[in-house]
Amino acid sequence: MVKTVPAGAFKQGCLALLDEVSEQGIELVVTKRGRPVARVLPMADASERDRDILAELRSTTRTLVADQELLRPSSDTTSWAVMQRGGKSKRPRSAGGRP
Repeated sequence: MVKTVPAGAFKQGCLALLDEVSEQGIELVVTKRGRPVARVLPMADASERDRDILAELRSTTRTLVADQELLRPSSDTTSWAVMQRGGKSKRPRSAGGRP
């Protein structure tokens, strides 16, 4: 439920209106000259707020690649083995000391 209140009435009965929002869980819209200028909502508990934020983020994002693409190795396994050895290759060196 949404309740609309002029700014002057909000100023006079602010504490009572805040109690009403908290206890009844209503949304309060404060207007100035008939135009909405503020919205007062009841506080959600932290887990509910986090759930709402995550749901909104999920609905506004898009996946650019499939999960399989994200999990695919970025290089071949030979390069990976070389990186694990600290960049040292198992290729034999020539007599001149250079590969």
